[in-house]
Amino acid sequence: MAEPGLPESAEAAGPRGEGRAALPAVSSAGLRERAQEAKPDLLQEDDDSSSDYGSRDKPGTALGRTVPDGNVLFPDIFHTDHLLFYERFKAYQDYILADCKASEVKEFTAEYLEKVLEPSGWQAVWRTNVFEVLVEVVDVEYSALKAVVQLSEPFLCESRDSTFTLECMQELLELKERQIPLQELWVVYDESGEFDQTALAIEHVRFFYQCIWRTWDEEEEDDFDYFVRCVEPRLRLHYDILEHRVPSGLVADYQNLLSQCEELYRKFLNVRNSISSSDSDSEVENVSMVEGLKLYEKIEHLKQKLKLIENPLLRYVFGYQKYSGLRAKGLRPTGTKITHVVSSTMMASLLQSLIRDKLCPESCGEELEIQFHNDPLAAVNACYEGDTVIICPGHYVVDGMFCIADSVELEGYGLPDDIVIEKRGKGDNFVDCTGANIRISSLKLVQHDAVEGILNVHHGKTTLENCVLQCETTGITIRTSAELLMKNSDLYGAKGAGVEIYPGSTCTLLDNGIHHCKEGILIKNFLDEHYDIPKITMVNNMIHNNEGYGVVLVRPTMPSDVKDASAERTEGNTQPTQSGDGTACVEGFRQEQLPGCVTDELELYEQAEISEQTEGNYEIANELGATSAKKSQMHKKRLSELGITEADDNLMSQEMFVSIVGNQFKWNGKGSFGTFLF
Repeated sequence: MAEPGLPESAEAAGPRGEGRAALPAVSSAGLRERAQEAKPDLLQEDDDSSSDYGSRDKPGTALGRTVPDGNVLFPDIFHTDHLLFYERFKAYQDYILADCKASEVKEFTAEYLEKVLEPSGWQAVWRTNVFEVLVEVVDVEYSALKAVVQLSEPFLCESRDSTFTLECMQELLELKERQIPLQELWVVYDESGEFDQTALAIEHVRFFYQCIWRTWDEEEEDDFDYFVRCVEPRLRLHYDILEHRVPSGLVADYQNLLSQCEELYRKFLNVRNSISSSDSDSEVENVSMVEGLKLYEKIEHLKQKLKLIENPLLRYVFGYQKYSGLRAKGLRPTGTKITHVVSSTMMASLLQSLIRDKLCPESCGEELEIQFHNDPLAAVNACYEGDTVIICPGHYVVDGMFCIADSVELEGYGLPDDIVIEKRGKGDNFVDCTGANIRISSLKLVQHDAVEGILNVHHGKTTLENCVLQCETTGITIRTSAELLMKNSDLYGAKGAGVEIYPGSTCTLLDNGIHHCKEGILIKNFLDEHYDIPKITMVNNMIHNNEGYGVVLVRPTMPSDVKDASAERTEGNTQPTQSGDGTACVEGFRQEQLPGCVTDELELYEQAEISEQTEGNYEIANELGATSAKKSQMHKKRLSELGITEADDNLMSQEMFVSIVGNQFKWNGKGSFGTFLF
């Protein structure tokens, strides 16, 4: 039976292979029959349709073919390097490694190869970094994971250096005793299907030693199942990287850590070998031992970091901590501030307009230093404190994450729909903000097939104005102690919440549209004693067509909730206290002065009449006020239990500052406001 996923590859490779006869594999019928008799039929032992070994029920191969690049005389080879995750997983778990220890990996692999690998009579392309040559396999040294080969006739070789003649290759094979590592062989395509298992077996061995095995694995503790401890997490990481589910920065870090660890381990082995080969107790040997111990400590430290990234859960935490702690560059050493202009193509008319509107010294009051870029990500990465990035109309596709750690301004020159920045890479956030004062305006940010949010404010203040955000998973996240001011913007498409507000954060939303998300706005639980209450201002937002609630508060179930529910059933819902001018007043809220940018907005809406669409404002404010009061009561109770009768005013004044006025809630699946109790 054909392998799942592989027939597609065969179809894809078919057009390239049509009209070309694959070079027939030189084989002996007697050898083939004898090998087949000795080989157990794995398919009869396992009727699983997802078996990794192809079925002989249908004549012919179930694998695709690949036409090698370069020399057209080379035969096609089996297409095996695009196996799915579960195919490799099943092969290693069920057929190759099972429950072996790290020290038994080679032995188990050799036993597997003895069962499935044709001992002779097949051709392969021997590939190295320098050359490719066609060889014929005459025997297999299973315990060494090597094949005994001879050059095929006619001699076919392709290399970067023309010095690889027939005589040179013969001499090279003699030096190697004609034994070639199996992972350096690519099996020549054969339509009969006789060599499918051979091609797949070599692919599994090649992939294992290239992507899974580490040179230090054999020295690790052998008390645990090697497959569970190492193979499975590394295999999952490999496919997560292939599918762009890991942040690109974390991928680069992993590869860098792996290279460092391999280099240090080579040095460690050299030092250890030099000590073991010396019988003297000299000072040089003592120095070597100290050096070896230092190398060992460094290697162990790097191995722990690698394990963090290989573990799916720890990988997420590690990645978050790393990229939320980005350091700001500060001012440029020269003290100058630069304006970065981004344009895929700079036309004379566009440059004239830019000079007139943005770059004219008269309008700026000082001479400007300008740098030109064709990639917005490169422009942001080149920024220092106080720099400005002006992005001209165009459609920009970026593969990476905007990490903004300094106070910079990103400004689109034109309307947001004309300045589109589209994100590739599932594993990255789109924009991570940690700068003290970041401003983003007049841009459209587009995500496709992502697993992380579109904008994450970790620290400092970020202002988002006149932007369009087409989300994929979570929209905007405001972390603890961070601040977001979002004005005149449109956010939609989030499969989670459009805006996530964490405890202790400050979120001001003015004149925005938040729609077609799972939830409109999600306020995280802040009742825990270690959390501060968030400060939330929502004015004149249109929150509509969300699958769940317009606004949802997440909090634990309290004993009083049961009493409140009983009271509501007997007395009915009490409307929030309302002042004469029509605005909601929540008892116990601290009256604070609104930011200047908000005061004017509030004056416009204070006289607004209550309507069906805006009545949710009072419900939200009332519930948030009640939850804030509960937190205050819990805090007082804790202080009382500790014997503290007079608390610090700063500790006791943690009420939520809320202004929720003039917002409209329409066509949200579950209503304008809800509370998620856990």
